[in-house]
Amino acid sequence: MTVRSVRANRRVDVLFFALGLCFTALVVVDGAGQHLPLSTLGAEAALGGLSCVGVWLRRRRPVGFAVVTGVFSVYSVAAAGLALIALFTLTVHRRFAVAAPIVAGHLVAALLSPLVRPELPLTQGSEAVLAAVCVAAILAWGMYVRARRQSLHDRALRAESEKELLVTQARQLERNRIAREMHDVLAHRISLLSLHAGALELRLGARGDEDAEVAGVVRDCAHQALEDLREVIGVLRGDVLAADDAPDRPQPTLVDLPALVDESRRAGMRVQLDSAVAEPDAVPAVASRSAYRILQEGLTNARKHADGARVSVTVRGAAGEGLTVEVCNPGQPGSTAPGDIPGAGAGLIGLVERATLAGGRLEHGRTESGDFRLRAWLPWPT
Repeated sequence: MTVRSVRANRRVDVLFFALGLCFTALVVVDGAGQHLPLSTLGAEAALGGLSCVGVWLRRRRPVGFAVVTGVFSVYSVAAAGLALIALFTLTVHRRFAVAAPIVAGHLVAALLSPLVRPELPLTQGSEAVLAAVCVAAILAWGMYVRARRQSLHDRALRAESEKELLVTQARQLERNRIAREMHDVLAHRISLLSLHAGALELRLGARGDEDAEVAGVVRDCAHQALEDLREVIGVLRGDVLAADDAPDRPQPTLVDLPALVDESRRAGMRVQLDSAVAEPDAVPAVASRSAYRILQEGLTNARKHADGARVSVTVRGAAGEGLTVEVCNPGQPGSTAPGDIPGAGAGLIGLVERATLAGGRLEHGRTESGDFRLRAWLPWPT
């Protein structure tokens, strides 16, 4: 509810409260002119005053307000006047199925009032018809206000849904555009890289050159990168087959760490693996996947910034103690030489986020000896 609507509701409540007080005062003054007993005048003032106080609670307790004023109206004429406000509020804030029995109760209270207060003048036929028309008009007005509010609410919901749909469509169009660019540019370049690496592997292999194995690693990595790129493009496009129904490929874990190290060695890196985890498959899936990705990024950084240097990979941990993984290599990321693979440090930022989401922590930086160390701790519950 906006501030403007709150102020408007407050003004309406003040108006109804003032009308109720004025009507109660008129009833008391008129009763004094008819020389009614002080007890009767006091009851009129008390019941009318309590009904006026109920005006401030009518929005939060419309049913209770209508029931109380209906009971008071059996004796009090002032409360009967405020009962009209209660019935209007009831039809605005509650369904007809809830309001109908209470309206019927007010009619019964109007029939009982002459029996409880015989000193009141009997209502003439024309006056009764006029009163019935006024009550019907108030009820119709309340139902109209309720229907209008419901219509405005439905229109607002419909507009919000249409807005969300437009945002979703715009997001999907942008994803499709990005996917097209990735397919047209990156997929083409990676395909050419795989093709040339395969040709280089065959040429060097025919001559017995040892670099043929390195060319094979480049070809395999390019092929794997192309498969990953196609999967990402499928997710961006929102393809049902590629993103939803197609089974997910098994994600690498610490069980696949020896293959990762062997692949790095085949690419020319000198990697020393020291793993104290006897059963890698016993590591929780989330921690195992996160550890693999952290070590993979660490080896990639070492290849970028310390090519040819010896890299140590350490894995330690046990259930209840947590899992610690570490990659250490000489040098410091950031001093990329010409011809090196470009990098902007986004990988380390992603690793920090990955470790945090897994419930762990990650730190990276230079040691006292000048080496660059990437270390992460991940939870391993018992």
